[in-house]
Amino acid sequence: MVLGLTGGIATGKSTVSDIFKGYQVPIIDADKVARDVVKPGTKGLTAIKDTFGWQMLTPDGTLDRHALGTLVFSQAEALAKLNTIMGPLIKTAVVRKIQGFRRRKVPLVIYDAPTLFEAHGAAGVNEIMVVTIPEKMQLTRLMTRDNLSKEAAKDRIKSQLPLAEKVKRADVVIDNSGSVDKTKAQVLEWLDGAGFGSLTNEN
Repeated sequence: MVLGLTGGIATGKSTVSDIFKGYQVPIIDADKVARDVVKPGTKGLTAIKDTFGWQMLTPDGTLDRHALGTLVFSQAEALAKLNTIMGPLIKTAVVRKIQGFRRRKVPLVIYDAPTLFEAHGAAGVNEIMVVTIPEKMQLTRLMTRDNLSKEAAKDRIKSQLPLAEKVKRADVVIDNSGSVDKTKAQVLEWLDGAGFGSLTNEN
């Protein structure tokens, strides 16, 4: 089974991912895949350079994530172009990883993807888990975590599908506004209900 794990920016998705890791459940991290497909010498990095210019590269030839982020989070058109480049590359890499786990008969795999819905990655998963917190808490956490102004943080939140819409589309919702223990209890409840309770008993 492939469980799609997503949420809004700074809602604590990584906390839930870490809980699964603690039970030895393999994680396919979309952010890591996204970094891999734009390493020097890849088609992804060449496409970004050709689309947005040399200024998106650092002096050593790697992707300047800050420059690219500043551009795409303030311009919807630029973000759409970036998604067009990255989407197919990430999808191909993820499908390859999932096939590898299936060949090894791994019972449960987590596809951890912040833009699961936006990048149309939901088609490849069996169920979707959305991690949510109240909007005010999300804004405060993002400003603190990434050292952003209120406006910059709002721009980043607005660049994603509204959290309320993600919750509507979810098969299971994890409320991460409380303690880590409360979040963990919800994850354990899902594992048990989905027939993976044995994974937690072995650890």
